[in-house]
Amino acid sequence: MLNKPAGYITATEDEEYPTVLDLFSDLPIASKLFPVGRLDIDTEGLLILTTDGQFGHRLSHPKWNIEKEYYAIVEGDTSNIDFSEYENKGIYLKKEKYQTKPFKVKVLNTSKDKSEILITLTEGKYHLVKRIMQELGHPVLYLKRIRIGSLKLDEDLLPGEFRELTEKEIKELKKLIKMND
Repeated sequence: MLNKPAGYITATEDEEYPTVLDLFSDLPIASKLFPVGRLDIDTEGLLILTTDGQFGHRLSHPKWNIEKEYYAIVEGDTSNIDFSEYENKGIYLKKEKYQTKPFKVKVLNTSKDKSEILITLTEGKYHLVKRIMQELGHPVLYLKRIRIGSLKLDEDLLPGEFRELTEKEIKELKKLIKMND
């Protein structure tokens, strides 16, 4: 489990930017690790890295409908939006002509200038949270992934810090993707 800081790309190598693997450079296993899914360069939060290809593939594959929850700060007051309509049908992104899968939004706090929300998706399309909120007229100012399936970001991890998953955490994730040991 890595608390990915902003400024790092989710890749194994890159010519231009530091990658999340650079944070593991002191570990002998670093060259065998790969990130499960992606987070944009400016997005922070929970990222799983593994050496188990099947585990990583299943966790990121849309077939398994693994929930990914994000904390976001968005522009403007979102209290006038009925987010419940998107829980059944998703939203149509006009610019891309794409219908998203259903998603959930919980408004935590709102003011005239900005709102804090939790948004939960089961698909991992490129910039999807940002595209959804842009479609709704509330561009994302800050984004942090806080949960993947049953795994919550360890609040003790500062950005750039990581720890091994516990046996219990691994077992719970494997149960979600029907990977029995």
